[in-house]
Amino acid sequence: MPGTGPDGRPRPDAPVAAVTGVTGYVGGRLVPELLAAGYRVRALARHPERLRGRPWYDEVEVVEADASDLDAIRSGLAGADVAYYLVHALGSGRRFEQRDRRTALTFARAAREAAVGRVVYLGGLHPEGEELSPHLASRTEVGEILLASGVPTTVLRAAVVLGSGSASFEMMRYLTERLPAMTVPTWVDNRIQPIAVRDVLRYLVGAASMPADVSRAFDIGGPDVLTYREMMQRYAAISDLPRRVIVGVPVLTPRLSSLWVSLVTPVPGGLARPLVESLVHEVVCDEHDVAAYVPDPPGGLVGFDRAVRLALARIGEAGVATRWSSAAVPGAPSDPLPSDPDWAGGSLYVDERRVEVDASPAALWRVLEAVGGERGWFSWSLAWRVRGLLDRVVGGPGLRRGRRDPHRLRVDDAVDFWRVEAVEPGRLLRLRAEMRLPGLAWLELRVEPVDGPAPGADDAGHADDAAWTRPPTVFAQRALFHPHGLAGQLYWWSVYPFHGVVFGGMQRNIARAAETAERARTDVAPNAGGRP
Repeated sequence: MPGTGPDGRPRPDAPVAAVTGVTGYVGGRLVPELLAAGYRVRALARHPERLRGRPWYDEVEVVEADASDLDAIRSGLAGADVAYYLVHALGSGRRFEQRDRRTALTFARAAREAAVGRVVYLGGLHPEGEELSPHLASRTEVGEILLASGVPTTVLRAAVVLGSGSASFEMMRYLTERLPAMTVPTWVDNRIQPIAVRDVLRYLVGAASMPADVSRAFDIGGPDVLTYREMMQRYAAISDLPRRVIVGVPVLTPRLSSLWVSLVTPVPGGLARPLVESLVHEVVCDEHDVAAYVPDPPGGLVGFDRAVRLALARIGEAGVATRWSSAAVPGAPSDPLPSDPDWAGGSLYVDERRVEVDASPAALWRVLEAVGGERGWFSWSLAWRVRGLLDRVVGGPGLRRGRRDPHRLRVDDAVDFWRVEAVEPGRLLRLRAEMRLPGLAWLELRVEPVDGPAPGADDAGHADDAAWTRPPTVFAQRALFHPHGLAGQLYWWSVYPFHGVVFGGMQRNIARAAETAERARTDVAPNAGGRP
């Protein structure tokens, strides 16, 4: 049985829970819940380095394993009492169903051969006897594959998940906040049974201890059954917005609806379309059998209004643990940085700039760590907006992903159309481009004292107070581009004339912001102002 020792950590003999999809929205939130419940957690990830900086990183066993690699995933599942399958190819292109099927078959075989005690999967709630959208059909098929694996399996089927940072919640939130009046497809009047993310996590944790003879699917949902129209109106009321004017139009197809959603909300078209297609179905629970194994909490399941208030409170407090953008964009570059030892060579274009700033490393770092999102990129904002719009038009993430936290960054955070590849507090922020490009691109922002070692140079990554607080500082900025073919070459030289405005302006404005922040530090303690 799970349990914790005197130190509050899982006991050495506690059961092992192997979790896939730990860089995603649900997986990243499930890990701390399992730890709190007394499970030893093994985090399986294709790129374990992306987990550094997570609050629970040092409390789990991190294993490099791709769920589609039979040998790797079988090794990663060895000795696990329960395995969570939380990966899917949603938003990865037209063939996501095939990728989902192959990966699920591989995982099912690996779980059987590794003698895993139970598999737990979070799927989609769907009506019986209807032709399902590709997204729901794929989620249903994956559940069936896992149930047929020969390993006791729990499939939890949920509809719209309400929580800070979930794609479904963000879609509803931005549609409601940005459009006081809207024409919408007729699916807005279909009934939906949403569920709060905290209840989803409670069911996921509880499913791990189900009896060995239980192997089936369960419908899970919150206490409210609402239409999408009602959800938007209730969201507006909770947010103190005027009642929205919502007019149904039968001619809006799911494709047109998803394009409209991607223009209004941060959710890109590749992710919006399968979500919208799923809303053409009424998704209401047919049973509540899961309560026999995971009883409802004493206060009952979280209702819609409370779930929205909790989500908005998290957003307001910058306490969003994971977002829909936590998972990397499918097809995003994973090649080594050109300065890495295993760089394969080839053409490489570099735009490098250095400037001395009359500010301390602490003040400069505070500005660098806050780039992107609402604060923007400190230069020609119109050019950044146009580039973001063009990226969304061709299927990229654009600028609307924003940031998870307005002040702090960790490895693997999404920042608009970049992803954080490296953070060395006080010294380095490296971003990798995830916008659509004919090549690979990085942006490095460095803090370097004029003389002496860089702040943060000790083993713990901290600077001594004197080095951290005294100006001046050198701000080093480097953009790198590795072109793919002729298109990549043409792309670089077509944008090169604008680098002075974009990157030069960015450097100058960041330097000014740091100097302004330095002047505002008069009454700040030596180790404050953004020091790690």
